Amino acid sequence: MFPLSRSFLKFTAASSLLALTAISTPAGAYEMVQNLGPVGPNEPMLATIGSKHVVAFYVPGHGGCAVQAVIWNSDDEDAVTATSMRISLEPGQSTSIDSPDNKSLTVKCADHGEKLSAIDTNQQFASK
Repeated sequence: MFPLSRSFLKFTAASSLLALTAISTPAGAYEMVQNLGPVGPNEPMLATIGSKHVVAFYVPGHGGCAVQAVIWNSDDEDAVTATSMRISLEPGQSTSIDSPDNKSLTVKCADHGEKLSAIDTNQQFASK
């Protein structure tokens, strides 16, 4: 075996740090990470719908989902334009959150309020 030089070890450590930083950094400073679920109680669902950002979560109640969502313009860095909504969904029931540019996010409550999932409005895919 041959001994590893200090410069080789420094190079390897620096390369590893650079690779980890590149993987974990979003492409843009204001790019929101997507999490369309399914999510459990009190877990955030994160989405961008056209020009709007949405953060939603739910708590189970009476077998359904009590959903709380906050919606704001994607170009509003301080979320001054934020709007909040609450809706109660029965098991299997869904609701849509629409944006002015004809995009929407449809969320569905699973049986017994176990999960909240995003559903593609074009029905091409659904998150179970």
